Amino acid sequence: MKNAAFLVLAFISLFLSCQDKDAKRIIPKSVGNINDLVVVADNLLWENKVGDSIRKILASPVEGLANEEPQFAMSQMPPEVFTGFTKKNRTVLKIEKGKAANTQIAQDQFARPQTLVVVSGMTNAEIIDQIQKNAEKIKDAFNKEEIKERQRRTKKSLFNDKELNENLGLSIEIPTAYRMAKADGKFFWIRRDIKRGNVDMMIYEVPLSAIRKGDSTVMDVVRLRDSVGKIHIEGPVEGSYMATEDAFTPFISETILDNKPTFETRGLWDVKNAFMSGPFINYAIEDKVNDRYIIVEGYVFAPSVAKREYVFELESIINSLSIK
Repeated sequence: MKNAAFLVLAFISLFLSCQDKDAKRIIPKSVGNINDLVVVADNLLWENKVGDSIRKILASPVEGLANEEPQFAMSQMPPEVFTGFTKKNRTVLKIEKGKAANTQIAQDQFARPQTLVVVSGMTNAEIIDQIQKNAEKIKDAFNKEEIKERQRRTKKSLFNDKELNENLGLSIEIPTAYRMAKADGKFFWIRRDIKRGNVDMMIYEVPLSAIRKGDSTVMDVVRLRDSVGKIHIEGPVEGSYMATEDAFTPFISETILDNKPTFETRGLWDVKNAFMSGPFINYAIEDKVNDRYIIVEGYVFAPSVAKREYVFELESIINSLSIK
């Protein structure tokens, strides 16, 4: 009897173990390039106003770029094609007509990691209404998934941030493709060479009083970045330096980074008399404990090439910052 009981327990244990392994095995690893979005929708819906509303929101231009580049590169497929390998895409928007109006966000439904947004409605008008009402929520869900994926790839090989930790009391996950170009007291200039230009970061601190809240915020951010550029980022012509482009009004918004209130500013920089320019993304992180703002800025110089992915890489890096 004891042997029989033992065999039963062993069988049950083996059965549960296999079930657990099978459960893990049926959720495959997701695939897809960063910011590539799959839209699952009937062809007729994609070609009419439903598709137009999707494109207007998810293919809208990224703020702060000189040339229009969409936030997401979208590919559409009808529902009958959405099977097998195609379900492994990391970000998926699924449109379901003939069901109650609703917008649902699911994680790791068919692959891991994956964000699946399902928008439904009985009619085209209901679907469009759902897309428009939930536009920010939908964009935020996809953007957060892509930030996480970009950061996951970065973690494979990290830059040594010891100097930043010791001098500014912060840590940040930067790929080893970057190098320290300047470490001047509390100012750090970090660079990555690319085929046709460079992707750079500046990290420094300023007193809390340096940035006023309200209508003057954007002017203070621009004044600070221009003064820092004049001191630290010289241009190729004597007396030239990196500054904010006058003809382009920066976009400023409020966000949260490292659980702290943060001003996010996007715009264009240039170097006077040097025909050099590009986009920048600037974060002013309020660190009340230390009576300062931590300023982390990334900017791109890449003439004649698309810059969306470079700016997104910088955004993902900056979002990994943690103040000690």
